[in-house]
Amino acid sequence: MPKNSKISKAKTKNSKTAATSKKVGARKTAAKGAKRTPNAAFMKPVQPSDALAEIVGQKPLPRTELTKKLWAYIKKNGLQDQKNKRMIKADARLKLVFGGRSEVNMFEMTKLVNKHVS
Repeated sequence: MPKNSKISKAKTKNSKTAATSKKVGARKTAAKGAKRTPNAAFMKPVQPSDALAEIVGQKPLPRTELTKKLWAYIKKNGLQDQKNKRMIKADARLKLVFGGRSEVNMFEMTKLVNKHVS
């Protein structure tokens, strides 16, 4: 194999890498310049059901605040599994929200809680 072909392959690889790094650099500067705006759907107050209101309160509140209060309740009462922190053990109040289940993972929890807001 002649030397020139190895050199041309190396140049091609380096030019691709340089082009890729230029693109990445352009994305970073664009991201820094743009200011992030909150999604209005998350900030819209939702009304919790009676079962959920026992935990987070009766007032309508945004989904983000509802989630914060729910996690505060879970941590305050030690309902998170110590070995597998993704699992939440339901007490009597949470069983009503979780549809009678005694244990759910945190991803299922959001789906189950969504049934209790309007």
